[in-house]
Amino acid sequence: MYKACIFDLDGTLANTLDSIAYFANSALKKCGYECIENEKYRYLVGNGADRLMHAMLDTVCGAGNYTEDDVERLRGIYDDLYESDPTYIVTNYNGMHETVNALKTAGIKLAVLSNKPHNCTAAIVDALFEDGTFDLCYGQRAQVARKPSPEGALLIAKELGIEPKGCLYIGDTNTDMKTGAAAGMDTAGVLWGFRDEHELKENNAKYIVESPKQIYEIVACSTR
Repeated sequence: MYKACIFDLDGTLANTLDSIAYFANSALKKCGYECIENEKYRYLVGNGADRLMHAMLDTVCGAGNYTEDDVERLRGIYDDLYESDPTYIVTNYNGMHETVNALKTAGIKLAVLSNKPHNCTAAIVDALFEDGTFDLCYGQRAQVARKPSPEGALLIAKELGIEPKGCLYIGDTNTDMKTGAAAGMDTAGVLWGFRDEHELKENNAKYIVESPKQIYEIVACSTR
């Protein structure tokens, strides 16, 4: 029986691909690099901003052809740009708002866990969902290991007062599936996000969902 749903943010709760690509490419341009096609960011994001900077420089420079000073400079510019307007061109996925509200109405505890910096995570969730929709919302924090470490997911379960096996972890990448599995939670891999079904199944997704309403159906069936 699932008593809580823990959602990834990027590619799961919200369509942030074009937003991330816009700020990432703006930072690259300011540093004198070529831009990266938006679609390529599907495979660069998901592991936090530090990893994203390395992935971007690997793409435009080639691995080993840049320094950590280059990474720090790019990260500083990216952070300044992104934090100036983290909700820029971010949109809801069709049916997600209704599904989240239905889960809330059914008494399911709701949480967000993202590798995006905490302030940006909170800003996006606050912009897209009504106040109080989520019981907990956490982005990347210095004192908590980022996904795929299970630490953040387990802390959420503890704060909610629910055993990990009572939580359904929902995400769109291998990082999310690994996080949920490592935390002892069942995982649902979504197909509207940044990665494909093969990646999700390869990383042991318990469920594959094609639309947000299927998340509600999974939770509802578990309570019967």
